[in-house]
Amino acid sequence: MSHAEELDHPPWPTVGPEDLGAALRAARDGDEDAFRTLYRQFHPRLLRYVRTLVGDDAEDVASEAWLHIARDIAAFDGDTEGFRAWTATIARHRALDHLRRRRRRPVEHTPVAEFLDLPASEDTETAALDSLSTRSALALIARLPRDQAEIIVLRVVIGLDAKAVARLTGKRPGAVRTAAHRGLRRLERLINDLELPR
Repeated sequence: MSHAEELDHPPWPTVGPEDLGAALRAARDGDEDAFRTLYRQFHPRLLRYVRTLVGDDAEDVASEAWLHIARDIAAFDGDTEGFRAWTATIARHRALDHLRRRRRRPVEHTPVAEFLDLPASEDTETAALDSLSTRSALALIARLPRDQAEIIVLRVVIGLDAKAVARLTGKRPGAVRTAAHRGLRRLERLINDLELPR
């Protein structure tokens, strides 16, 4: 399954808040099925957030974040909202580490010819159609200033409140609310510009 399909149409049912709380407690005690439940519920939003920070490298960075989460979950002490903030914090740190590494080393490009004989793992047309809405939204958000884009994804996609976002980004809650408001107003203008006849 592609990341686009996973973002828009997860193949698993949504778990209620009580079940997530139980899964979190069990995962802290080492239950792998419970951890899998948490991963399935939190990963799509976390991946969207990481994508706003690192672009095409998001899946690798998110994987690193989940390895860290799996390693340290037994020490986590909090509820599901705290877990949401904790996972976003870890993902942000992995993304910033990745960006620092990327700046220090030159990018090696693989010749396109090497990919010509590889079979597609899915129906390309279906994957493209499934990913349009998510990609379009993230593409618009990516046009915002970086701090506004990050705050909007943390607030809207990850679902953190202003205080949690402030702790994560090192800003005051009022500054978070202001940046979110400005970013949403700018997004509204971008959308309106797209709808104008040319």
